[in-house]
Amino acid sequence: MSQVEKRDIRNFAIVGHGTCGKTILSEAILYNAGETNRIGKIEDGTTVSDYHNDEINRQISIGVSLLHCNWEGKKFNILDTPGFFDFMGDAKGSLRVSDLAVVVVHGVTGPEAGTDMVWGFANEYNIPRMVVVNMVNKENVHFDTVLNQLKERFSKRIHPLLVPINPGPSFSQVADVLRKKMITYKTDGSGKFEEQDLPDDWKDRIDKLHDDLIEYIAESDDTLLEKFFDEGSLSEEDLRAGMQDAIRNGMVIPLVCTAADINVGVNRFMDLLAKYGPSPADIESVTGTRAGTDEEMSIPTSVDSPSSLLVFKTLSEFHVGELSFFRVYSGSVKSGIDLTNTTRQTTERMGQVYVMNGKERKEAGILSAGDMGAVVKLKNTHTGDTLCQSKLNVELEKIEFPLPNISAAVVTKSKGDEEKIATGLATIHEEDPTFIYTVDSELKQTVISGQGELHLEVVVAKLKRKFNVEVSLIEPRIPYRETIKGSGNSKYRHKKQSGGAGQFAEVWMTIEPLSRGEGVEFSNSLVGQNVDRVFVPSVEKGVKAACEEGIVAGYKVVDVKANFYDGKQHPVDSKDIAFQIAGKGAFKEAFLSAKPCMLEPIFQVEVRVPESQMGDVMGDISGRRGKILGMDSEGGMQIIKAHIPQANLFRYSTTLRSLTGGKATHKEKFSRYEEVPKDMEKKVVEDSKKKDDE
Repeated sequence: MSQVEKRDIRNFAIVGHGTCGKTILSEAILYNAGETNRIGKIEDGTTVSDYHNDEINRQISIGVSLLHCNWEGKKFNILDTPGFFDFMGDAKGSLRVSDLAVVVVHGVTGPEAGTDMVWGFANEYNIPRMVVVNMVNKENVHFDTVLNQLKERFSKRIHPLLVPINPGPSFSQVADVLRKKMITYKTDGSGKFEEQDLPDDWKDRIDKLHDDLIEYIAESDDTLLEKFFDEGSLSEEDLRAGMQDAIRNGMVIPLVCTAADINVGVNRFMDLLAKYGPSPADIESVTGTRAGTDEEMSIPTSVDSPSSLLVFKTLSEFHVGELSFFRVYSGSVKSGIDLTNTTRQTTERMGQVYVMNGKERKEAGILSAGDMGAVVKLKNTHTGDTLCQSKLNVELEKIEFPLPNISAAVVTKSKGDEEKIATGLATIHEEDPTFIYTVDSELKQTVISGQGELHLEVVVAKLKRKFNVEVSLIEPRIPYRETIKGSGNSKYRHKKQSGGAGQFAEVWMTIEPLSRGEGVEFSNSLVGQNVDRVFVPSVEKGVKAACEEGIVAGYKVVDVKANFYDGKQHPVDSKDIAFQIAGKGAFKEAFLSAKPCMLEPIFQVEVRVPESQMGDVMGDISGRRGKILGMDSEGGMQIIKAHIPQANLFRYSTTLRSLTGGKATHKEKFSRYEEVPKDMEKKVVEDSKKKDDE
């Protein structure tokens, strides 16, 4: 393939709430551009994007697909992203490398929780947006209502460029605001249309929208604004010239209507993208940091600069190995060149470079600044890594993926599968950084965490399909802690004389509580010659062992200060092991006399919920022993901040979605430890003893 000029590339991510028709929109784009000979169907498993087994079986997008086509002399790099909350990490990663967010909204349901989420990601990366109101051919479509909801929720600058004339099951006509024409489509999926004059009853509305558009565009450019004030309007030439700038700087957020499944409105949307969509040429430089430092540096994005690229998705494909999707930010990339992975400080030789359409790949030869592609078999490069020529030594801005909000413990169904599971979990994490796993030596469990129940189900299915291991998921154990509320002391003697070498040690110890988070402190205030100082480290070892094992219920001891102040020894029988045992025994005895109590982890939780459902959510939080900290409002949603014990958070994301019909989302992160209520403490201790007995 020949190199494409930066100004002729359009990099856009198709994002939105689940089931709003993103994949079918990308199907219609590929069909119109001649890349496919039909529009695939999700229910038949024939779409270009959703080609993995899990996607075909579940009939949803689970990972991002990289697609490309040519339209009106422009190359489209399309990222078809998942819309379900569980897989939103791919939407965020895709927006990080895109020049435009194409936000798709269902024509019946309007903006939903997923729309809020992707809009927030686009804000984070400060990239322009276009809105597509899709499925305008369904029953109960209220286009004007959806338009008003979008304006109220996101921006008054959302402005329709295509308006449906006959929305509903017979939808085939749109009013084109730029051309002031009516476009009538065939409904056979061909995308063919005829252009006619607007009906009389539509002319005033479209004139008004056209005039408003001129004002928005004039506001985006001082020269145009001056001309607008002087002449009272702008010429068609000025209008078109100013449109790209107005979209790029957010003065206009164009909105179009489509019915992608019958290919109505899609090619006109593609025209607008080709003519007015932002291009990589609009970005003269990108910022990064000098590898291994916080020193900021600016990289010119020209083809003549040293090469740099960012890997935004890694896939482990059967028969191929690892496939890395990337965007070139400077210079150019081709097979066989050596680049430095500045994220991991390793060297990579680029394998074959491809352009992708779902699972179909075509050799690209060379990809230049601004373009996107894929490369196979990089040795040690993963999602979010930067590759560049060594002289550049830059690390591009990383992708900040959403934190997990659900965890479960893995239980193997067959013994001896531990190694396979470890390999599988590591591979899945490299593909998808929103999936995290930890081998918790304290709780003796492997705990996996992700974005929702469906996310974890997909991981379990992948383990079975790709790594031939079956696992089930259970509730993870809670990492409780043990501490004291008072002071205690003990005089503990260890004596063993049952034939052979004897053991003798006596340890006198006091303990007292420390402030939360201070850990365990050990000191000695020995005076005189009762105990040789050589045994102090032995006593400390014994104390540390007791703290690791736990005393009341087998959980780690924290926030305690122990002081070894006196003791006794035997000239022959005192030795290291004897003082370790005595130190451990003295600490345990003193601990039990110092008002021991249990601590539990408390998480800070943030819930985004529509106002109408706040009562249900707040009631549920209270039922989980949660404390409401405060509330904010943002874009028509209420944000509830609360502290909830970890013990009451298992599968909270599932309950929350069920409670709100999928309209609420939440984030959670560890906050601190707090004392467990007495009635609950008794249960925790009993459960722990039961597990020990088992």
